[in-house]
Amino acid sequence: MKQLWHMIERYYPWLLLLLGVDCFCAVILWISDIQVFQPLIGLVVLTSILLFSAILFVLNKRENTHMELFRDFLSDPTICNEERLLSAISQKEGESVRFLASVLREYKNESNNMADALRDYEEYVEGWAHEAKTPLSLLTMLLDNRNDEISPSLQAKLDYVRSQLQEDVTQMLYYARLKSSTKDYRFEDVNLNDCLGEVLEDYAPLLEEKHFVILNKLQSETVYTDRRGLQFMLGQIVSNAIKYSSDSPMLTISVIHSETADILSVEDNGIGVKKYNLPYIFQKGFTGDSTDSRKKATGMGLYLVKKMADDLNLHLEAASQWGKSFKIVIFFPKLRSNGGK
Repeated sequence: MKQLWHMIERYYPWLLLLLGVDCFCAVILWISDIQVFQPLIGLVVLTSILLFSAILFVLNKRENTHMELFRDFLSDPTICNEERLLSAISQKEGESVRFLASVLREYKNESNNMADALRDYEEYVEGWAHEAKTPLSLLTMLLDNRNDEISPSLQAKLDYVRSQLQEDVTQMLYYARLKSSTKDYRFEDVNLNDCLGEVLEDYAPLLEEKHFVILNKLQSETVYTDRRGLQFMLGQIVSNAIKYSSDSPMLTISVIHSETADILSVEDNGIGVKKYNLPYIFQKGFTGDSTDSRKKATGMGLYLVKKMADDLNLHLEAASQWGKSFKIVIFFPKLRSNGGK
């Protein structure tokens, strides 16, 4: 109905023209023979309205056909769709369609080439990251099995290097994964305490070097999410706490439950973030003030945490007191039962 009204608005001058002709005919009829004026003028007006309605119907059907063909052409600018559209429009319009077709096909080819290049890049990054894990595994095996042959100071340094390399490789791998067109998330019930334990074990050398006190208040809570994605998020948060730790570092992990979500809190007593920087901490490349503790920051850790949270449909919040604490809160929405409203 709305489209029909637009058609009437578009072509109403032609209806006025027909009615004007009817008025002229009415005057002629009235002058010629007043007795046949009334029945004839009614017939003339009715014929004009029916003629206008028929023309409007034909034009509306034709425009709908053109629009459907044009949409098919835009969604898939093949030669077949181009020819179908050209057969339904005028020669003048056809020149514009041919030019548009050449541009669209060129852009489509460029897009396909870019997609292929991106796929190659993703495969290269993922392949490189997996290859890099081999020497890291050998280094781990060496540190675990030959620790009696290595001095404690050298072992601590190698442990630190291994942890840093492991974090960089993991970050690169997940960055490629987040940018990938295909995702392989597996959603399941995940025990928060077990998941956190694995993360803390991976970062144990760095936590021990900084003499972190871990206050774990988790018990046996479970959340429905992707385990690897959550481990990556927790790993980046723990890494962030290590980088910006205080002289007597402490990490506090707790969870509270609401009607709509399970809320995981990870808080450290490090240098924190200034209030005016807090809204920007999840932006790519943001490192805050150029203090000594942030000179080597890449600004990627919390950005990747936010991207992963978005992919897993999790909500993040951050709070901080400059020079005292920094806290990341993760909201895990509760699944509603089928009978819930």
